[in-house]
Amino acid sequence: MLFTIGLVAVVLGLAYRFYINIYTYWERKGVPFEKPLPIFGNMKGIGSKLHFREINQRIYDKFKGKASFGGMYTFFRRTAMITDLDLIKQVMIKDFSYFQDRGTFNNTRDDPLTGHLFSLEGEEWRSMRHKLSPVFTSGKMKHMTEVIVDVGHRLGDAMAKEVKEAQKDDGNVEIKDLCARFTTDVIGSCAFGLECYSLQDPNAEFRQKGREIFTRRRYSQIVQAFMVSNPKLAKFFRMKALPDDITNFFLSTVQNTVDYRLKNGIKRNDFIDQLIQLRAEDQEAAKKGMGIDLSHGLTLEQMAAQAFVFFVAGFETSSSTMSFCLYELANNPDIQQRLREEIESVLGNVEGGELSYDSLAQMSYLDQVIAETLRKHPLLPHLIRECNREYKVPNTDIVLDKGVNVVIPVHNIHHDPEIYPAPEKFDPSRFEPEQVKDRHPMAYLPFGDGPRNCIGLRFGKIQSKIGIVSLIRRFKFSVSNRTEVPLIMSKKGFLLASENGIYLKVEAV
Repeated sequence: MLFTIGLVAVVLGLAYRFYINIYTYWERKGVPFEKPLPIFGNMKGIGSKLHFREINQRIYDKFKGKASFGGMYTFFRRTAMITDLDLIKQVMIKDFSYFQDRGTFNNTRDDPLTGHLFSLEGEEWRSMRHKLSPVFTSGKMKHMTEVIVDVGHRLGDAMAKEVKEAQKDDGNVEIKDLCARFTTDVIGSCAFGLECYSLQDPNAEFRQKGREIFTRRRYSQIVQAFMVSNPKLAKFFRMKALPDDITNFFLSTVQNTVDYRLKNGIKRNDFIDQLIQLRAEDQEAAKKGMGIDLSHGLTLEQMAAQAFVFFVAGFETSSSTMSFCLYELANNPDIQQRLREEIESVLGNVEGGELSYDSLAQMSYLDQVIAETLRKHPLLPHLIRECNREYKVPNTDIVLDKGVNVVIPVHNIHHDPEIYPAPEKFDPSRFEPEQVKDRHPMAYLPFGDGPRNCIGLRFGKIQSKIGIVSLIRRFKFSVSNRTEVPLIMSKKGFLLASENGIYLKVEAV
């Protein structure tokens, strides 16, 4: 009995010491902070009543203008939210060597698809980033543009079918799913060399799996939020991000595609081909004792992880950008008409009126429209960087310790009225060259910045632009009796998403 009481006392003592050590960190550092709750830190309500962007807004408003950063706790994680744009530039670019890693969840032992470029750290990340960069050169983008334009024609045909069927519902079309089917087909072709047929069949296998990645959770919302904010602890407990059947689907898809191409000598000049080439080069380098061998060569699991993140990042972010863009164009018919006129003007000077990589580059107003969409609706609420060694914050006496998270609140910066007056107004003129020049470079971060910015940003923008052009040329979008104004946003998940889809009235031009 005495032993049991003593053991309980020891456990409680250790728990109290842990609590004091963690939750007094910012106070001991002399950093202004928001008082945390046990276990939750400053994350109370996450995933149910509040989204990350809303919690961030509370912290941002509390410390902006009073300190270059404020202290908070994402569950047990000590987190510094930066509110000063100059310090953001310091962290993301000038002092990048201190903040190379994102500190995101990965557990390649139990969940192999989490070992992708987005979550890799240290030398593995540097090597993989270097190896994958050639996939996104101008030459590769031009080749992929041809494929995307072809899928864009099918998108227009699929929309025409939706419009015809929607006549019995006042022309209402749910556009988010249609955009996701378009980007699924694009990524399926560009990354895997596969025809997914999602535009023809909403229940095609690749579309179903893509939908399930974001709708089927392995754990509850609060556990998911814990994994996002405390990845190393989640890895210690051998947690997984994905349901096993989704992991098995992507592993087998990559395995079968690689085996078929090697056996039949097929080359398609796509992402899988690049991975096959990288595996061969890496295995050869490992034999000669040269370079980083990336865990005994580029394994099938590593190949599948890179293809997986290409698919997930490529189809979800671009489809959301397209649907938010169409929503804003429906609410701003004058902007929509100006964009349509630019598209017709540019393509009217092209033989056959066919969209191409070069003609797309001439559409400057389209570029502004997409930029303003990503300003108002950035898909990531914030960027995360992890301090990998002691870092003295410039112009202060404060030293951040190894393992401290740094959060850059993208959504809140994009909606700061001191940076973007009337931030809820959709105004593409914000991205006219002179206005961009006058703003701080860190005031716009939909793709991050510095060496760890989004590797596929050009691909994502091209894909979204081609989708928008393919639709605006053929259809007019307007607000309907089912359009939410303003949109009701989901509290679940990490990415920005509407709760109930996006319904618009769509008519042929």
